[in-house]
Amino acid sequence: MFERFRSFLESLTEATSPTVIEAGDPRIAVMALCIQVMEADGETEVSERKKVRGMIKDHYQLDDSTLNALIAAGETAESQAIDFFRFTSDIKRHFSEEQRIDLVGMLWEIVYADGKRSEMEDHVIWRIADLLGVSGRDRIIKRQEVAAKFDVVEETGAQQET
Repeated sequence: MFERFRSFLESLTEATSPTVIEAGDPRIAVMALCIQVMEADGETEVSERKKVRGMIKDHYQLDDSTLNALIAAGETAESQAIDFFRFTSDIKRHFSEEQRIDLVGMLWEIVYADGKRSEMEDHVIWRIADLLGVSGRDRIIKRQEVAAKFDVVEETGAQQET
Protein backbone atom coordinates (compact mmCIF):
# COMPACT_ATOMS: atom_id res chain seq x y z
CA MET A 1 0.00 0.00 0.00
CA PHE A 2 2.79 2.41 0.89
CA GLU A 3 4.46 1.65 -2.46
CA ARG A 4 1.29 2.63 -4.37
CA PHE A 5 1.05 5.85 -2.37
CA ARG A 6 4.71 6.68 -3.10
CA SER A 7 4.14 5.98 -6.82
CA PHE A 8 1.11 8.25 -6.76
CA LEU A 9 3.13 11.08 -5.17
CA GLU A 10 5.94 10.63 -7.69
CA SER A 11 3.48 10.83 -10.57
CA LEU A 12 2.14 14.10 -9.18
CA THR A 13 5.64 15.52 -8.92
CA GLU A 14 6.42 14.50 -12.49
CA ALA A 15 3.20 16.00 -13.76
CA THR A 16 3.69 19.35 -12.08
CA SER A 17 7.35 19.95 -12.95
CA PRO A 18 8.03 18.60 -16.45
CA THR A 19 10.15 21.61 -17.37
CA VAL A 20 12.95 20.82 -14.92
CA ILE A 21 16.10 19.81 -16.76
CA GLU A 22 18.62 18.35 -14.33
CA ALA A 23 22.32 19.17 -14.56
CA GLY A 24 24.11 16.21 -16.10
CA ASP A 25 21.19 15.35 -18.38
CA PRO A 26 22.88 14.17 -21.62
CA ARG A 27 20.18 15.98 -23.62
CA ILE A 28 21.85 19.24 -22.55
CA ALA A 29 25.07 18.10 -24.23
CA VAL A 30 23.13 17.19 -27.38
CA MET A 31 21.43 20.58 -27.42
CA ALA A 32 24.74 22.40 -26.86
CA LEU A 33 26.32 20.57 -29.81
CA CYS A 34 23.30 21.39 -31.97
CA ILE A 35 23.71 25.06 -31.07
CA GLN A 36 27.43 24.96 -31.85
CA VAL A 37 26.78 23.44 -35.27
CA MET A 38 23.99 25.94 -35.93
CA GLU A 39 26.35 28.84 -35.14
CA ALA A 40 29.44 27.38 -36.86
CA ASP A 41 29.10 29.38 -40.08
CA GLY A 42 28.47 32.65 -38.24
CA GLU A 43 24.87 32.82 -39.45
CA THR A 44 21.98 31.38 -37.46
CA GLU A 45 19.06 31.01 -39.84
CA VAL A 46 15.41 30.65 -38.84
CA SER A 47 15.32 27.38 -40.78
CA GLU A 48 18.14 26.01 -38.62
CA ARG A 49 16.40 27.02 -35.40
CA LYS A 50 13.17 25.38 -36.57
CA LYS A 51 15.06 22.23 -37.53
CA VAL A 52 16.73 21.99 -34.11
CA ARG A 53 13.45 22.59 -32.26
CA GLY A 54 11.57 20.05 -34.37
CA MET A 55 14.25 17.34 -34.21
CA ILE A 56 14.80 17.61 -30.47
CA LYS A 57 11.09 17.85 -29.70
CA ASP A 58 10.29 14.79 -31.82
CA HIS A 59 13.32 12.74 -30.83
CA TYR A 60 12.80 13.17 -27.08
CA GLN A 61 8.99 13.57 -27.27
CA LEU A 62 9.00 16.86 -25.35
CA ASP A 63 6.24 19.34 -24.75
CA ASP A 64 6.93 23.00 -25.56
CA SER A 65 7.79 24.07 -22.02
CA THR A 66 10.27 21.21 -21.53
CA LEU A 67 11.76 21.90 -24.95
CA ASN A 68 12.22 25.57 -24.06
CA ALA A 69 13.87 24.60 -20.76
CA LEU A 70 16.21 22.21 -22.58
CA ILE A 71 17.11 24.88 -25.15
CA ALA A 72 17.85 27.37 -22.36
CA ALA A 73 20.01 24.81 -20.53
CA GLY A 74 21.83 23.98 -23.78
CA GLU A 75 22.45 27.66 -24.54
CA THR A 76 23.84 28.22 -21.05
CA ALA A 77 26.10 25.17 -21.27
CA GLU A 78 27.26 26.09 -24.77
CA SER A 79 28.09 29.67 -23.76
CA GLN A 80 30.24 28.41 -20.87
CA ALA A 81 32.11 25.76 -22.87
CA ILE A 82 35.60 26.24 -24.18
CA ASP A 83 35.56 23.19 -26.45
CA PHE A 84 33.47 20.21 -27.57
CA PHE A 85 35.05 17.69 -25.19
CA ARG A 86 32.76 18.49 -22.26
CA PHE A 87 29.73 17.55 -24.33
CA THR A 88 31.13 14.68 -26.37
CA SER A 89 32.52 12.90 -23.32
CA ASP A 90 29.12 13.12 -21.62
CA ILE A 91 27.41 11.77 -24.73
CA LYS A 92 29.93 8.92 -25.07
CA ARG A 93 29.11 7.81 -21.52
CA HIS A 94 25.36 7.68 -22.19
CA PHE A 95 24.95 6.83 -25.89
CA SER A 96 25.66 3.65 -27.84
CA GLU A 97 27.78 3.78 -30.99
CA GLU A 98 24.63 3.67 -33.13
CA GLN A 99 23.10 6.56 -31.20
CA ARG A 100 26.29 8.62 -31.63
CA ILE A 101 26.26 7.96 -35.38
CA ASP A 102 22.59 9.00 -35.50
CA LEU A 103 23.49 12.19 -33.60
CA VAL A 104 26.03 13.03 -36.30
CA GLY A 105 23.21 12.60 -38.81
CA MET A 106 21.07 15.02 -36.80
CA LEU A 107 23.92 17.54 -36.86
CA TRP A 108 24.13 17.25 -40.64
CA GLU A 109 20.40 17.96 -40.81
CA ILE A 110 21.04 21.25 -39.02
CA VAL A 111 23.76 22.10 -41.53
CA TYR A 112 21.52 21.44 -44.53
CA ALA A 113 18.42 23.12 -43.03
CA ASP A 114 19.47 26.43 -44.60
CA GLY A 115 20.26 24.79 -47.95
CA LYS A 116 24.02 25.24 -47.83
CA ARG A 117 27.07 23.67 -46.23
CA SER A 118 30.11 25.70 -45.20
CA GLU A 119 33.70 24.70 -44.56
CA MET A 120 33.30 25.75 -40.91
CA GLU A 121 30.26 23.48 -40.48
CA ASP A 122 32.25 20.61 -42.03
CA HIS A 123 35.08 21.24 -39.61
CA VAL A 124 32.83 21.42 -36.54
CA ILE A 125 31.07 18.17 -37.39
CA TRP A 126 34.39 16.48 -38.18
CA ARG A 127 35.73 17.46 -34.71
CA ILE A 128 32.53 16.41 -32.92
CA ALA A 129 32.34 13.09 -34.77
CA ASP A 130 36.00 12.39 -34.02
CA LEU A 131 35.50 13.10 -30.30
CA LEU A 132 32.37 10.93 -30.30
CA GLY A 133 34.33 8.03 -31.77
CA VAL A 134 32.34 8.12 -35.02
CA SER A 135 34.50 7.04 -37.96
CA GLY A 136 35.15 9.27 -40.94
CA ARG A 137 33.32 6.73 -43.08
CA ASP A 138 30.17 6.86 -40.94
CA ARG A 139 30.33 10.67 -40.78
CA ILE A 140 30.51 10.93 -44.56
CA ILE A 141 27.76 8.34 -45.09
CA LYS A 142 25.48 10.32 -42.76
CA ARG A 143 26.31 13.54 -44.60
CA GLN A 144 25.48 11.95 -47.94
CA GLU A 145 22.23 10.49 -46.60
CA VAL A 146 21.12 13.86 -45.26
CA ALA A 147 22.18 15.68 -48.44
CA ALA A 148 20.06 13.25 -50.46
CA LYS A 149 17.14 13.75 -48.07
CA PHE A 150 17.39 17.52 -48.55
CA ASP A 151 17.90 17.01 -52.31
CA VAL A 152 21.29 18.73 -52.22
CA VAL A 153 23.76 17.83 -54.95
CA GLU A 154 27.17 17.45 -53.36
CA GLU A 155 30.38 18.49 -55.08
CA THR A 156 32.92 15.84 -55.93
CA GLY A 157 36.54 16.12 -54.98
CA ALA A 158 38.86 16.15 -51.99
CA GLN A 159 37.25 19.08 -50.23
CA GLN A 160 34.05 17.06 -49.91
CA GLU A 161 35.80 14.60 -47.61
CA THR A 162 36.76 17.19 -44.96
